[in-house]
Amino acid sequence: MREKKMQWTNRGSVLLLAGALLALSGPLAAPAATGAARTVAGPAADPAEGPDPIDFAVVVDQSASLAQKDLDRETDAAALIAQGEISERSRATVIGFGSSEKPGQSPVREVCPLVVADAAGRERLSACVQELRRRDTARLGPGTDFPAAIRQAVARLAGAGPAPGAGPGAGTDGAKPPATPKVLFLLTDGRLDVADSPEYGTDPDSRRANGARRLTEELARARAAGVQIWPLGFGTEIDRAALTAMAAGGHRGACSDVPGSAPHPRVVGTSAEIDKALQETFAAARCARVAHGTVGRPPADLTVTIPPLATDGSLTVSKHDPKVRVTYYDPAGREVPVRGEFDGSAFEVSGQDGPVEALRVKNPLPGPWRVHIEAPEGHRDREVAVRAIWQGRLRSDVTLDPASPRAGEKVTVQVRMQTRRGVVITDPRQLAGLRASAELSGAGFAPFAFRLADDGRAPDAKAGDVRFTGTFTLPAGATGDLELVTRMEAPGITSDRRPLHARRGEDAPLLTAGLTVDRAPVHPGGTVRGTLDVTNNDSAPHTLRLALQDGSPGAGLAVSPTPVTAPPGRSTRVPFTVTLGRDAPLGELGGRIAVVDTADGDLVLDTAFLDVRVEAPPTWWDRWWKHVAAGAALLLALAALAAVRLAVRRRRRDLTGAVLELHREGRSLFKLTVGPGRSRNGVFAFTVDEPYGAPPTLRRVGGTAVSTAHVLRRDGAGALTLRPRGGARVPVVPGEPIGLDAYELVVRSGGTAAPGTRSGAGSGPGARPGVRSAGAPGSRGFPWPRRSRAPGGTGTGAAPGRGSDPGSGSGPGTGAGFGGPGGSDAYDRNF
Repeated sequence: MREKKMQWTNRGSVLLLAGALLALSGPLAAPAATGAARTVAGPAADPAEGPDPIDFAVVVDQSASLAQKDLDRETDAAALIAQGEISERSRATVIGFGSSEKPGQSPVREVCPLVVADAAGRERLSACVQELRRRDTARLGPGTDFPAAIRQAVARLAGAGPAPGAGPGAGTDGAKPPATPKVLFLLTDGRLDVADSPEYGTDPDSRRANGARRLTEELARARAAGVQIWPLGFGTEIDRAALTAMAAGGHRGACSDVPGSAPHPRVVGTSAEIDKALQETFAAARCARVAHGTVGRPPADLTVTIPPLATDGSLTVSKHDPKVRVTYYDPAGREVPVRGEFDGSAFEVSGQDGPVEALRVKNPLPGPWRVHIEAPEGHRDREVAVRAIWQGRLRSDVTLDPASPRAGEKVTVQVRMQTRRGVVITDPRQLAGLRASAELSGAGFAPFAFRLADDGRAPDAKAGDVRFTGTFTLPAGATGDLELVTRMEAPGITSDRRPLHARRGEDAPLLTAGLTVDRAPVHPGGTVRGTLDVTNNDSAPHTLRLALQDGSPGAGLAVSPTPVTAPPGRSTRVPFTVTLGRDAPLGELGGRIAVVDTADGDLVLDTAFLDVRVEAPPTWWDRWWKHVAAGAALLLALAALAAVRLAVRRRRRDLTGAVLELHREGRSLFKLTVGPGRSRNGVFAFTVDEPYGAPPTLRRVGGTAVSTAHVLRRDGAGALTLRPRGGARVPVVPGEPIGLDAYELVVRSGGTAAPGTRSGAGSGPGARPGVRSAGAPGSRGFPWPRRSRAPGGTGTGAAPGRGSDPGSGSGPGTGAGFGGPGGSDAYDRNF
């Protein structure tokens, strides 16, 4: 302790020396000198740009009933809420307490004086809170002196003055509410124990009685000072009734009307649960929420999800071991800086060298955040937990209808919410439990509040459209300026409370206007159409201006035309367009359009929401796919029709199955059936063979021999024609004979050749069945000369092997030959 005292003495000497140097350096040092006092006053900031600050004290029981592990866990819990505070304008102090039972002892030990929780302040809190781990029995007694602990915390919080940028608070118990909420978080494992503290009396019984009475007095003092008390007990020896009395005895104000926001006690089973319980209690006291992430030992990747509504938050990492190193990745998988700005968010880390580390984020990207933890060997045995404490400070987008109401006129108020990034809240589930109200103030009447609702009951048009609606009647005494402030409250959600300024309208308005905006979806770079209807009852023209308000960032909106002239004494309808930039973000288009009278100090005549959804432009395929599909279907149909017609035409021209009969004097001499594939494009060429001593036959020919053959044709209509060799075409009627040289030809249309029948097979008297005519040896009964017009043919009885000799043979006949051995096969191949 003496060493610690020397350290603070040395630091004081350094500060005194620095102050003297700054005083000698003149006006240039003034800013630095001012900054030296920020542990009390802090930097000024715009309240609308961040969460409301609070002043809080963490009061930690260090009595002898606590084991060292309990002290360590209390210390980590105190560090957790000190590091996780989301407002850089808040102030914090940390106090340990026990009892005073002998000279040299004090019941309290202020380890961290009140300090602004900005970057430097949080680093200081990270270091000084570690003093709680060490119990100095020479200076701190073993008892539990609640009255002294509460008195010390109230003195520090009540004497701090208003926090920088703090706005007015609200109370419910008659006490004057503090400008900045003041909250005391008390951690204990037991009950009031001052039986050995001489300052409370001469014997244990009187000390206990006086201690209880003193506790009641200190609670009343806390109530008068506007200090809330949130007790957290752990273990089995907790006096629950005492904790309840502490919560009820302090200031009963709350950060909102949401259930659970007023002070109440909480008890957990062991000290291992207090970090989670204290962080949840802290969140409830400052209208924030806690998102619990994953747990693991290093090296590991932990995750925690930040919801879309969050505008301010802190990622807290309970490392327990300062050797653990942490890297943070946003939902897009990008490593984020620990200080500075990145992609619309601001970052600030603290506690990197302590057991608890926190990354404060302004405008965090919603979604799962990844926290990567590493540690050297020997420092990987403790589990690390990640959580996020967050708050959604939403911007209210408000319209009045009429925009400038007259006294006694009923006014409809509509409110919708959007984040700082300009994202309009459209999902009612994100605002579950939201309570909305508004307060109107102005000259000539007392302020009053009224309810806003999204329940589908008049005046609200539709339930669940996230447009909160309410009505009021402007008091008759209203004389001029009006100010409307909306208030939205839900677990973890507050509104920015930006006022909407308006003015009481004239009793007989000279100018009225109404705006309507189309709700059709629009693409980036597209236009939104609308109509302005204006009636000018004045004798002079009025120049109006269309103005865009609260537009979504990056939308690049432009309105045309502006200005607009309203001619006197009549009504005018003016179409207008709002053009979006080519890089306008997709989604709900935020903002509204207003029409103002430039001749009357930009008096707002009417407003309308730009209730339009921006959608991605259609691709080439989106625009033309129906035409492409129709064209493809038409082409397929035409192709199918052509194929059918071609098949029908081919089928009509096909001569397969046709039977050619060779007649003479009414007698059938030979029949030839056209087999499958033997006619090409409706053409069948054939010749008449007249073998010597045998009946004539018909034979199909092909190749170059077609030009000297008879040709039978069938056209696409199915009509038959015959071109005799060297002659002209003549029509053929199926079944009727037609002259062919010395013979007659009869064509009969038949079906496809029977299975097993050789294509082009002939038959006739003496013909070999299935192949051709074949007479008996000597060809008795046939009067024709023994000659052949077919190449390679021989007469009956030709010498074997002399199939090419046209003369008659004298040797023994075979009785069935067209050229001897091999002649029959050569003939067959021509069919």
